[in-house]
Amino acid sequence: MMAGLLSTQYHFTLGKLKLLRNNPALSVLTTTQRKYSSKYGAGMENLHQSVVPTMHYQKSLPRLPVPKLEDTIRRYLAAQRPLLNDEQYSNTEKVAHDFHNGIGKQLHEELVAFDKNNKHTSYISAPWFDMYLSARESVVLNFNPFMSFNPDPKPEYNNQLVRATNMVCSAVRFMKTLRAGLLEPEVFHLNPAKSDTDSFKKLIRWVPSSISWFGAYMANAYPLDMSQYFRLFNSTRIPKYKRDELFTDEKGRHLLVIRQGNLYVFDAVDRDGNLVKPAEIQAHLKYILADPTPTPAFPLGVLTSENRDTWAGLRQKLLDAGNGEALSLVDTALFCLCLDGEDMRDHIQISHNMLHGDGCNRWYDKSFSIILAKDGQAAINFEHSWGDGVAVLRFQNEVFKDTTEKPLVGPGSLPASVDSVSAVRRLEFKLNAELQAGITKAKENFHAAVSTLTIDAMEFKKGGKEQLKKKKLSPDAIAQLAFQMGFLRQYGQTVATYESCSTAAFKHGRTETIRPASVHTKRCAMAFVQQPGQHTVEQLQGLLSECSKYHSQLTKEAAMGQGFDRHLFAMRYLANSKGMALPSLYLDPAYAAINHNILSTSTLTSPAVSLGGFAPVVPDGFGVGYGVHDEWIGCNVSSYPARNVHEFLKCVYKSLEDIFTVLDGKPIN
Repeated sequence: MMAGLLSTQYHFTLGKLKLLRNNPALSVLTTTQRKYSSKYGAGMENLHQSVVPTMHYQKSLPRLPVPKLEDTIRRYLAAQRPLLNDEQYSNTEKVAHDFHNGIGKQLHEELVAFDKNNKHTSYISAPWFDMYLSARESVVLNFNPFMSFNPDPKPEYNNQLVRATNMVCSAVRFMKTLRAGLLEPEVFHLNPAKSDTDSFKKLIRWVPSSISWFGAYMANAYPLDMSQYFRLFNSTRIPKYKRDELFTDEKGRHLLVIRQGNLYVFDAVDRDGNLVKPAEIQAHLKYILADPTPTPAFPLGVLTSENRDTWAGLRQKLLDAGNGEALSLVDTALFCLCLDGEDMRDHIQISHNMLHGDGCNRWYDKSFSIILAKDGQAAINFEHSWGDGVAVLRFQNEVFKDTTEKPLVGPGSLPASVDSVSAVRRLEFKLNAELQAGITKAKENFHAAVSTLTIDAMEFKKGGKEQLKKKKLSPDAIAQLAFQMGFLRQYGQTVATYESCSTAAFKHGRTETIRPASVHTKRCAMAFVQQPGQHTVEQLQGLLSECSKYHSQLTKEAAMGQGFDRHLFAMRYLANSKGMALPSLYLDPAYAAINHNILSTSTLTSPAVSLGGFAPVVPDGFGVGYGVHDEWIGCNVSSYPARNVHEFLKCVYKSLEDIFTVLDGKPIN
């Protein structure tokens, strides 16, 4: 498990860019609202041909602001209030004010000065990379999340071979479109009728990139940071002692395929840089699926699930044993395709398989892997240090759209008559006794870790986004309130809660934290759970409205880079890098407690994505993936033995029932 500060700060966004309701200015952003135009004739090589160059806005993106210190302290204390009793809060308040008036002031001024001298990036970018890459825990469960694809609407296209071929082809087309600068820039349109038009795009492309963002802003459109996109392909995380490295080599033309623990490579791009014919890719994948080679006794992929220092040591031993060329082929591959041998029974099995699988048919260090079960169920599992899911979700949306609307092979397609025996190479590794023992130990550690994880899901069908919007309530606020009520009902307390929010509206923005547990949610949850008979329906409706307004304010602030978590984190990082004694604010038990995120949450709705999931970030926590849809609300939740996920979901369901009962004007039992 993640320890100390590291365990508290990690959380993936699933690329969540949320729309801030009723906010006329720059809002929290939502990828689900973007429509990617593919109307330009692009041929087989590209997905589309954007009028506006992909990176047109990058140079002129606004910079992530460093919040004012007094605002950070005020927001921090507001988030602490519902978690502490009066005596604890009084102590934390004193510590925070001492920090504000003392060492914190100095650290803040130094951070601002550093930021002014590094205008090419954001103040959080380097510390955030460092935090991820310095973590020594396994990337499995602790960091890598998954997002599963919806099935192809045409059932016959969900055949494993057909879908795998189409996904590989679409992925390569996405890569070529991106690298050619022809992928549409990621832009959030508040008034698409004005800015998401051919005429606007033809105009804005002539505005110099140094000021292009301002041109989009004038049309109420907000370009997003795309600096992470280049890490999607030919990239991997290399284990190193104490701190890993990110490696990218765009010269690689081959795909990495894993089946039954065996690793294969073949070229998906030819020498001229073109997509290999889809029928040839299909033939190579068919050959791999039919390969009778048994599962290796010592599957190498499981090493990527190890503690990072352990894996770094074993990787060096692999190199020393003469495996450098084979490892280089893994590292430089376009991406990883995992072909699994099992059908998926239900959402729970899908979640377990796509989040962690069996440990042997994965290479968790690749920037992303497309996983395809035997029945064609598909998902992306991605390594988290290089990005926050913004690029991954865009990629997933585009691949789903392309494979379902313009598939390059179908159920009746015949694989090409090509020599797959010479085109496909199964990688072989020289393993001495020490490496074999390391793989055996990695298997044991992997199974010990994943065997403690429980996942359960819930669908609430009695209301959703449409009904909440009619009542002028934030759907996200109500979902978060249901988690607060559910936890209070189950455990009788209010605990540290984390909701991630993208700051991709800024150059090299990463994420900021929304703190959903507030004095408002605590008051409302107690009224619903512990004192339902003491309040009228109108009073309960008023409490819901207060929660919604406050949550919307927090969301807006986070998206604008005006949370408190990243600012405090950056000052702590600065103090550490200077070798200073840690200021007392960071030694306060309340600081440790608010960063021990028992409820770690992230939301996602996308036409491409069926469900997403991740493990809890602390041993006694819940990992809550959720989506508020038009007519229903879904949750996919994980826990370790310290918590009962089944009971938690029952409590959340009851909370949603009570909320919608009150919204209907009826009293609750």
